[in-house]
Amino acid sequence: MYRRQVDTLNHHHLFHFWTVVREGGVTRASEVLHVSQPTVSGQLRELQEALGEKLLVRSGRTVVLTDIGRTVYRYADEIFALGRELQQAVKGRASHPARLAVGVAMVVPKLVAYQILEPALHLPEPIQLDCVHQRPERLVAELATYSLDLVLADTPAPPAVKVRAYSHLLGECGVSVFGSERLAAKHRRRFPGSLDGAPFLLPSGDSGLRLSLEEWFRRHAVRPRVVGTFEDSALVDAFGQAGAGLMVMPSAPAIDAELRRQYRVRRVGQLDNVRQRFYAITVERKLRNPAVIAISERARALFT
Repeated sequence: MYRRQVDTLNHHHLFHFWTVVREGGVTRASEVLHVSQPTVSGQLRELQEALGEKLLVRSGRTVVLTDIGRTVYRYADEIFALGRELQQAVKGRASHPARLAVGVAMVVPKLVAYQILEPALHLPEPIQLDCVHQRPERLVAELATYSLDLVLADTPAPPAVKVRAYSHLLGECGVSVFGSERLAAKHRRRFPGSLDGAPFLLPSGDSGLRLSLEEWFRRHAVRPRVVGTFEDSALVDAFGQAGAGLMVMPSAPAIDAELRRQYRVRRVGQLDNVRQRFYAITVERKLRNPAVIAISERARALFT
């Protein structure tokens, strides 16, 4: 009677069982595996003892599967099929570019994200850049499972997320108000007092930039007319381009030029003492990935 059970399954035993079933018997399996018949029989016995079930019964000169044996064989067939796929994937890896999985926090302007990440596409060894777009808490949580290599955010890793992550400051820059040509012309005069009552498209309330803006508005006695708040910076860009309200964006020479070209918006004025920072959040204390190092070096030049 089979009573002994173990916590882990010996795949070597399972492979011998799978081969016996596929080849129709112990004799043929021993020839295919280049081992003796007693060795194969011993492997079968140990597997049955480990599982606590009889898997094969003799019928004349052949062996047939029991009900539980058929179940075990189906699982074994799937296991070894996956093993073959794994070998093929590893062998074929050289023909595919390396992958860099990046999570971009929703509040990070897409134009800024592109400017920061773009150098990773021009490395000597090509990479495939896979980007996902989500709230920073969820992105940082995915670092723990290695689903992501890097999170790009405007604040350090949220302390509420219990992940051992390191926030590497990529750089910081000033912040300016932008708007359509009509709005910019209207509110550029007497700036910043002209912003009192002006229509604004603001980032959501829990972003680092929104907190800085609220403080700036209080300090300058500016009461904006909030047209809408947005978690996704891409929506801010779309509404701002359409002239629905003024928007606040990081301001650096390369970014300002692209804003004018792509979104056809104009700068109204820069907000004094308001800075926006950008971080690369990783599970590494020191950056080692060549693509992430290139991203970091590009950011330093971008925000100089």
